[in-house]
Amino acid sequence: MFFNSPLQNSRSLLAAMGTQMFIYHEDRIPTDSAVVVVSNHRSFMDAPLLMAGLGHSIRIACHHYMGQVPVMQEIIKQLGCFPLEEPEYRQQAFLQQATRLLTTHQWVGVFPEGAQPMVQLTKPHEVGRFQRGFAHLALRAPVKDLAILPVAIASLEETVNSAVPLRLLRLFDPSEPLFEQPGWHPMVLHHRVSVLVGHPYWITPKHREQYQGKQAKKVVAHVADTCRDEIAKLLHQSFSC
Repeated sequence: MFFNSPLQNSRSLLAAMGTQMFIYHEDRIPTDSAVVVVSNHRSFMDAPLLMAGLGHSIRIACHHYMGQVPVMQEIIKQLGCFPLEEPEYRQQAFLQQATRLLTTHQWVGVFPEGAQPMVQLTKPHEVGRFQRGFAHLALRAPVKDLAILPVAIASLEETVNSAVPLRLLRLFDPSEPLFEQPGWHPMVLHHRVSVLVGHPYWITPKHREQYQGKQAKKVVAHVADTCRDEIAKLLHQSFSC
């Protein structure tokens, strides 16, 4: 059963799966502003966890192949996700679509690690290298009071199963090199999980002034690295308790 709201659908999915979720630092969640949510990523459950944890519908960018598989198409639609385009159009299309969403004060979600930790499963406390598209988005979007919100998903108890052969997914996305290897796509099911909200990173006029010429690369790296470090710190805190 689907509702009209991605937030309601996320809550229903987690309830049906019996996932126990703990939320920390809710007071850091921005109100009355556009938000780019960034998080670590290991499971298909991460999108509904972010929405249920933050109490807000989020338009989350997802892998291209998810928009090509018939049943999955409907699931990501009901969760409010939007699939990325093929590689040659990906960056431009993402920036355009995400900017339109932010200008109407919708929230946009990004998993900056990309598909790799989903396919080549990482440990729950690890966070990989961040791609920097979300930083470009936040610095370019003509939106006042825009925040990047880093969120850590810490899986406390999970089951890992084999979903589908990786090479089968090449039928839906032959451009993805991760699907050229043998083996199975892992599927992580969260049973107990913590969602830890980091300090929002507010984009100021000064950031946008610096986002030009030779300074642009430096400010993009600073934004991306600061958000990644915040998530890594939250994960460390969660697993060291």
